[in-house]
Amino acid sequence: MRVPHTTLHTCANGTRLYTMHNSKQGVIRVSFIFRAGTSWQSVPFSASATINTLSEGTERFSALEIAERLDFVGSYFDANIDRDWAVLTYCSLSKFATETFEIAEQVVLHPTFPEKEIEVYCAKRKEQLIVQRSKPDHLSRELFGKSLFGAEHPYGITSPAEAYDSLCRGDVEEFYRTHYTAENCFAVLCGDITDEHIARTMAILEQLPHGTTLERTIPAPAPQHFATLNVEGAVQSCLKIGTPLFPRTHPDFIPMQMVATAMGGYFGSRLMQNLRERHGYTYGAYSAMINLDQSGYFVMSADVASDYTEAAIEEMIHEVERFCSKPMDERELQMVKNIIFGDVMRIFDGPFGVADVTIENIQNGTDNGYTERLLHQVATAQASHLQEVASKWLIPSNLTTTIVG
Repeated sequence: MRVPHTTLHTCANGTRLYTMHNSKQGVIRVSFIFRAGTSWQSVPFSASATINTLSEGTERFSALEIAERLDFVGSYFDANIDRDWAVLTYCSLSKFATETFEIAEQVVLHPTFPEKEIEVYCAKRKEQLIVQRSKPDHLSRELFGKSLFGAEHPYGITSPAEAYDSLCRGDVEEFYRTHYTAENCFAVLCGDITDEHIARTMAILEQLPHGTTLERTIPAPAPQHFATLNVEGAVQSCLKIGTPLFPRTHPDFIPMQMVATAMGGYFGSRLMQNLRERHGYTYGAYSAMINLDQSGYFVMSADVASDYTEAAIEEMIHEVERFCSKPMDERELQMVKNIIFGDVMRIFDGPFGVADVTIENIQNGTDNGYTERLLHQVATAQASHLQEVASKWLIPSNLTTTIVG
């Protein structure tokens, strides 16, 4: 399978634009990606508040006018943030690209962060977070991150909901000023694009101000091997077992991705066969390799009836030990390969899927050739090598286990 490659355009201020042309659907999508995720913030919730209030008012348009103008031409706007990156995405019919770019330019370059809108956002998000933290699944994710990396680690830290009370407009403006700069941005434009669309996107990017190139050294994880959190009235336990590992550029990432797929990446996986089919402990169990900018981790997860908590943990550890002690047979290996091939084919079904993969590859310092290398490495993988890699990284005594419920 040949993965579509991009064309690189470098703006006058050094910002990069990657383009891919596909005229089949008559739509375009442009994403502005900033190194402005939550792990970069010094003030709690300032990163997410910034990305989510960019469209709450600009120098030319109010929040209502932005929404109405996009709705009138059928365009779509999305803001997304994770630990490392913040992404603004606009989708539009090709014939309405001009109107969409007009809004995008205002939101990216000229937000005003109205104080009233910031106050409303903070009050709303505080209440949402309080509700989320009453649910075991959300608490489980937070506890696992804190236990895996450390309570003060950029990838493990959490903040109290009350921190929204002190978050102010100045904090948001400062985060925007220092992180939404030419040095910390790239963009991906795809779909039924023309030279005019490329020029219009570059015109926006070239107006991004220069700033400091953000650099940091992420501290080593300080995992806690066991942690529990009691939730009064809960009838289930949310279990997570895993270990900090490495980012996607590590040579063992793809083999570990295959290990995670075999363990819990599809309905017939080992965890599903054991916990669901054989013992009836859960409706579903999964495992995955999670990629972060300067780290990554392996995780197994299941929600089980409280009475089965200890037994389920034993079985999850047993499946790790079993994988490390004996190579999988050829039938299972081929199933894992087919699952991964199928996932890649599904992702690449359409120009926007290609754009998503392109963004992830660029974030990781590579290009779409990585996906071709992934497919080749998966196709040629041997069961003995996967066992060897799993034995190196999945040492039962080093695993972190968290229980919430």
